Amino acid sequence: MTKYRHDLPQLKGGTFLTDGGMETTMIFHDGIALPHFASFVLLASEDGRQRTRNYYRPYLDIARRHGTGFVLDTATWRANPDWGQKLGYTSEALKAANEEAVELLLGLRKTYERPEQPIVISGAIGPRGDGYKAGMMSAHEAEDYHAFQIEVFAGTEADMVSAFTLTNIDEAIGVARAARSFAMPCAISFTLETDGRLVTGRSIQEAIETTDMATGGAPAYYMINCAHPTHFESALDHSSTWAKRIFGIRANASTMSHAQLDNSDTLDAGDPDDLGRRYRKLLERMPELRVLGGCCGTDHRHVAAICEACLPQAA
Repeated sequence: MTKYRHDLPQLKGGTFLTDGGMETTMIFHDGIALPHFASFVLLASEDGRQRTRNYYRPYLDIARRHGTGFVLDTATWRANPDWGQKLGYTSEALKAANEEAVELLLGLRKTYERPEQPIVISGAIGPRGDGYKAGMMSAHEAEDYHAFQIEVFAGTEADMVSAFTLTNIDEAIGVARAARSFAMPCAISFTLETDGRLVTGRSIQEAIETTDMATGGAPAYYMINCAHPTHFESALDHSSTWAKRIFGIRANASTMSHAQLDNSDTLDAGDPDDLGRRYRKLLERMPELRVLGGCCGTDHRHVAAICEACLPQAA
């Protein structure tokens, strides 16, 4: 039985933390090899599962200290059919990996959740293709493609699904429709280029408004991830209705473009304190922001700095 699927606590207000750049942390800080940037492969062994638990714990500790809720995303950004096939996973093995990812988080929730600090378990979905390039699917094709992973999550105790690093509107529409068909609340998170637009050239306003129009407002909320605040701050019309649909930010640590990050052999961790200050400015203009975390290059230090900047009264 699911705990929050029919009553997501982050929709009611308050601040919810989430984690940072899982894959970049594991690769650059922990020295773990992740083929095709896929962290879900670690779930195949007890050692890998323990490493995954250890990754989440510092973030959950930060949330506990600051008295916030938490959105706990599964390590399944790459656990969809095309990427699974590249990694040698059958459909049955891929289904099992997605289920195992949820089970692992249920154990963490049992340990860390308190009545006043709810922990929402979200099944993480990534793009079918490269997170930095435009996909070519129609909305119908995207709905059919992502239905596999969403149906698996619907059969678990996951409370919702979150689609991260989406680069085009049609894929977002497909994910939202598939989630609706399985009665799963969903968050849609777009990634933006240094000009504040999707790689297709379309604006974040157009992305949100078009997705809402095509799905009857199906997404529970929207997010922005895998971009630095300097890339998208000026693209947000803070008083507009569409911007008020953005409930979460998971920014990159680095100000570099996606192309630069793709070609870099080292990790640019940026300045955690500066990132925290930029989150505070976003929060001052967009009080509806509720889910705060990081993406590529960020780790628990960045999320702690975000808390210090945005939640000083709880520090």
